[in-house]
Amino acid sequence: MGRIGDTLRLPGRGARAVVTVLVVLALAAGLGSAVSLTAPTLVQRLGLTEPVVVDVPPEPVPVLGPLPANAPLPTRAGLSTVLDDAADDMPGEFSGTVVDPAGGAVLWERDPGVPLVPGSTTKILTASAALLTLDPTAGFVTSVVAGEQPGTVVLVGGGDPTLTALPDGRLGTYPTPTRLTELAAEVRAAMPGPVEEVLIDTSRYEGEPLAPSWDRSDVTDGFVTPILPLMLDGGRVDPTLQDGRRTTEPAIEAGEALAELLDADPADVAEGTAPADAERLGSVTSAPFAELVEHVMRSSDNVLAETLAREVAIVRGSPPTFAGAAEATLAALTQANFDPTGTVLVDGSGLSTDDVVPARLLGTLLGAAAAPAEGETDTEFLRPMISGLPVAGGDGTLDDRFAADTGSAAGRGTVRAKTGTLSGVSSLAGVVTDADGRLLVFAFMTNGASPAVTRPRLDAMAADLSACGCR
Repeated sequence: MGRIGDTLRLPGRGARAVVTVLVVLALAAGLGSAVSLTAPTLVQRLGLTEPVVVDVPPEPVPVLGPLPANAPLPTRAGLSTVLDDAADDMPGEFSGTVVDPAGGAVLWERDPGVPLVPGSTTKILTASAALLTLDPTAGFVTSVVAGEQPGTVVLVGGGDPTLTALPDGRLGTYPTPTRLTELAAEVRAAMPGPVEEVLIDTSRYEGEPLAPSWDRSDVTDGFVTPILPLMLDGGRVDPTLQDGRRTTEPAIEAGEALAELLDADPADVAEGTAPADAERLGSVTSAPFAELVEHVMRSSDNVLAETLAREVAIVRGSPPTFAGAAEATLAALTQANFDPTGTVLVDGSGLSTDDVVPARLLGTLLGAAAAPAEGETDTEFLRPMISGLPVAGGDGTLDDRFAADTGSAAGRGTVRAKTGTLSGVSSLAGVVTDADGRLLVFAFMTNGASPAVTRPRLDAMAADLSACGCR
């Protein structure tokens, strides 16, 4: 439990001094230079009376840039003027909050303690627990050990869904995958003779591989695969497709791929258990957990979120099952002084409609992640959640939202947020820079209405924050 300690910025601590530089978003423009974020009100403050036409880049690009240290804080009245009507008119049940991460103050809220189905914003909880529990520089380890019989090897799953059989130079959906070809080369070098049989060991995780409340069509529809500690490319049949069809036997197929690389018969691949104290013939380690959390936030990868939750359970001594991972996630948040009251988790990805989370918790977690550093010893445990957030109109799960011809265009490039969508569920939670250069955290959630109706309205609310000083 060494990742949870006195250096963590806990909610409720005293007001923090605003630092000069925060992680924000700027737009790449002109000859590749970065320009400061602005809003339509800026032209009035500069004394410009004629309309100014600004070319909007088709794809905003995330970069690091400065924010003013003395940017004014929005007022509750100002935010109410901008957000109240939109909240009143939102179809279905709505909950929301706006937080100042520099000082921790709640600036606006609407039923923030009411638990609603969050969809994929559940991953904010999973990512937080992972960053508070796991060594951020470590990663998943997949290994091959010698089997009990001569010529037999055991492929031991370590939870890594980024493992790929693609050759060097080719990428699937994971930007820094581990390579089965590298693992096979190590085994060949270590084996005294030919490999005749490959066994697979999936004992790291326990319980059912699919959550009871998941829709089984999610596998064929490309959203998830059975959660086992051994798979290739997150179980994707086509490793280049983010939401392409998934396999129902990810571990067996990984073993078959290794067998082919080792000139063994794929038909002989079977389940087994690595012998105690077996000789390790090779291993590969994934990208660091902190980097994988960024990928979860950006792409909303369900399988990676579930395996990270399992690793949290293992470190905290809970069973590596859906229930154990949910229990460990909430325990990690509670130990770090976050209040999960009202939260119910049954998975780590948010695919289940049995998950419920209050908007207040989403805002508190993101507020801690976005808070300025408190000194050179501040370890900033949760910062990768912010750096991994999708960019409005630019990348990740927001690449096709906040379009230039919509009512949310003002948020294009200034909003970074985690999305959540299920049938009758839509949520959006992240950070936004307002017209005065103040970084704000928001969490908006709706249940009971079609996302086709509510998602554009949530986008517009976030965009309205970016376009106002709200004072």
